[in-house]
Amino acid sequence: MALKDYNAKRKFDETSEPKGKTKKSKDQLIFVIQRHAASRLHYDFRLEMEGVLKSWAVPKGPSLNPKDKRLAMEVEDHPYDYKDFEGNIPEGNYGAGQVEIWDSGTYEPLDQNSKLSDEKELLKELKAGSLKFILHGKKLKGEFALVKMKNAENNAWLLIKHNDQFAEEHYDAEENTTKNSRVTKFLEEKKSLKTNKKKL
Repeated sequence: MALKDYNAKRKFDETSEPKGKTKKSKDQLIFVIQRHAASRLHYDFRLEMEGVLKSWAVPKGPSLNPKDKRLAMEVEDHPYDYKDFEGNIPEGNYGAGQVEIWDSGTYEPLDQNSKLSDEKELLKELKAGSLKFILHGKKLKGEFALVKMKNAENNAWLLIKHNDQFAEEHYDAEENTTKNSRVTKFLEEKKSLKTNKKKL
């Protein structure tokens, strides 16, 4: 069962995260990127396949600069309903901290000539360790690739932007975060608590 690792890591009587159930979009496949202030700030990049969200943790966040090869660590599948999750994961729970949706939309494989369905083509590429797709998000648009790193840890991939009309020379995900971000507020409160403790 694809979600057994997800369920095993969570105490659902304590966290408001959705329980692990498979579900599918009616029309196009969806993607979501969540900004997550856990022990370290990172971005969770999730692609819908097989009724779950295939997931990677991207420490520096995605980029629209083709020169940026962002490390993306593959993590356990998340349930489809996680696409809407925002909020606080309580202390003592896996991934404790604040989560917000940074970007979302639909996506499709780059190879439009494949005889396979979109989902089957993406699953084939995922298995081969080289995924090429087009994102239709609010912030991220255009062609991207996820490439599995050879001779590295099994779950290490690189997230790379292709050089197309949506590419930008300088891009920082942090600079493209909303001003009223709950994650930013959470990080600021955490920082001031640390400062106050040092003063005591």
